[in-house]
Amino acid sequence: MRSVQQRQKLLDLITQACADGAGRDVACRQVGLSCRSVQRWQRTDAAAGDQRPSGKRRYVRPANRLREDERQAVMATLNSEAFKDLPPSQIVPRLADTGVYVASESTMYRIFRQQGQLAHRRSERAAQKRSRPRALAATGPDQVFCWDITYLPTQVRGQHFYLYLFEDLFSRKIVGWQVFDCESAALAGQLLSDICLRQGIVPGQLTVHSDNGAPMRGETMLATMQRLGVAHTRSRPSVSNDNPYIESAFRTLKYRPELPVKPFENLLAARRWVTELVHWYNQEHRHSAIGFVTPAQRHGGLDRALLEKRSLVYEQARQENPQRWSGQARQWTHVDVVHLNPKTPQIKELQNTQKVA
Repeated sequence: MRSVQQRQKLLDLITQACADGAGRDVACRQVGLSCRSVQRWQRTDAAAGDQRPSGKRRYVRPANRLREDERQAVMATLNSEAFKDLPPSQIVPRLADTGVYVASESTMYRIFRQQGQLAHRRSERAAQKRSRPRALAATGPDQVFCWDITYLPTQVRGQHFYLYLFEDLFSRKIVGWQVFDCESAALAGQLLSDICLRQGIVPGQLTVHSDNGAPMRGETMLATMQRLGVAHTRSRPSVSNDNPYIESAFRTLKYRPELPVKPFENLLAARRWVTELVHWYNQEHRHSAIGFVTPAQRHGGLDRALLEKRSLVYEQARQENPQRWSGQARQWTHVDVVHLNPKTPQIKELQNTQKVA
């Protein structure tokens, strides 16, 4: 609240500003007032000062507030053997069925909160907060692998074949796969060992990212990664966005026209189909996120020369027919870094860096 002298001085300043041609709204904003306040001051006697109440209120104890002995009786009921594992929403109707009323549901919750007992009351483990997976970045092949398992249909209802798939984060190349008739950490560990041997992975070079499935968390798989010197990260439970690249690869593979209309007859038929599909994906498919080169070309380090050649082709075409271009020719830029689950500030910093460049 302002004093009478302050109010009068502000009114004089606003009046003078309006007389000089300024709008009243602009003048009021400059001194930090609303137009309604200035209008109220002008209608009332300035010498009388601010007529609003001071805002101070004397606390009055509610007449219906529980006494201390009543609060203790409510807590004794809530923590009794019959109700210690139940929330107030379950306690209130049970008491009402027996003809007993001790307090309302909202009052019980309020007392719980005041006593510091508003927490998980049932016997199972309380929900745990899951942190975001560690941010990963790949600047070259064989640094970060993403892997997962997906279903393949069989002719027996309720039974499936399981496609184990490992994809390189940097190049999007499928570096290893296999189809089995079950999910097993031992089989996954064996497949990872074969991939590391084939790719020449040395201890401390590779990080493998996966979800929280049983084969990924199995002791055999973890022991294999420890023996190979492979680090691992995992997604949060039920968050498929934490492993987006492998999910995208599964969708690309399963929505190809070559997917059989009928389920697979046996394991051999499924493996033959995946063999052809993986060859198409690695050797023929132009991946949009890596500049429309094949994963095999990027994994082998051939993509930079291909993209530079495309840029030259476009620049030459632009010089031959400049009237067909209203701006710059398409830029076939090389993707130097691929991020997995990056933090938001890092994304903004990367975007700002690219704009400056």
